[in-house]
Amino acid sequence: MSPSIPSPFTRRISERRKELEALQAYPEEKLASVIEEVGFSCMLCGKCCTRDFNGHVLLLDDDVARMLSRDPECLEPPPVYDLCDQHGTFYVSGYTIRTGQDMEGTCKFLEHGRCRVYADRPWVCRVYPYMLHREPDERGEVDWRQISGLDQHGEYHSQIPPETARDIARDVKAFETAVLCQEIAFLEYIGEYFARHSLRHVRKRFDDRMREHLAGADITVKVFFQGSLETWLVGGHYSERRPGTNGQGSSGNR
Repeated sequence: MSPSIPSPFTRRISERRKELEALQAYPEEKLASVIEEVGFSCMLCGKCCTRDFNGHVLLLDDDVARMLSRDPECLEPPPVYDLCDQHGTFYVSGYTIRTGQDMEGTCKFLEHGRCRVYADRPWVCRVYPYMLHREPDERGEVDWRQISGLDQHGEYHSQIPPETARDIARDVKAFETAVLCQEIAFLEYIGEYFARHSLRHVRKRFDDRMREHLAGADITVKVFFQGSLETWLVGGHYSERRPGTNGQGSSGNR
């Protein structure tokens, strides 16, 4: 019999399911209208391919398999973690793509200003800059966000045919749905995992270990992938998957 999921996890799962319901109820034609009105046109500036501008890329499990087929060393845990147990181990809901060694944190797959895996690029890259989820703005007001980096890159007010806008809106809703489903699966798995191993999320331990990590200490990070956890050792300038963990994650680099 599976152990019961602790209440902090059940609350978060309930919140994510409500978000999923709201997302599914959001009118596709409303998002398509926003897309038409904004009229975003990519100018190949490459800003969206850097962590300095756009944070890390979120990979769904299907993305991971495709990226690994192109480069077995392309993955690492995201730099932002979801949980930390009382022993100082971090947990995160999926992978991201490694960056180069530049200050901007340029995607490993960006070369000479062009994506070398463009035909197989991750789903988030396909729908960017369009989005559809609730997040706070600079004033802390939570509302639907449909465009990322508005007025910060690219050109606007280009002509986008209505049928193209509808196709984009459909893809964005499908992507955001997949993101929430992956997060719910992560929370359900980790909730049972924590209960089974007598673990708990400790915010002070999280903050203390992050300070140590930023000062140069290695940390252990468990990445949720294909229904299980892969263990990584993450240092200041390297990350490597530990031998004997499940899945297809890369062996890392230094």
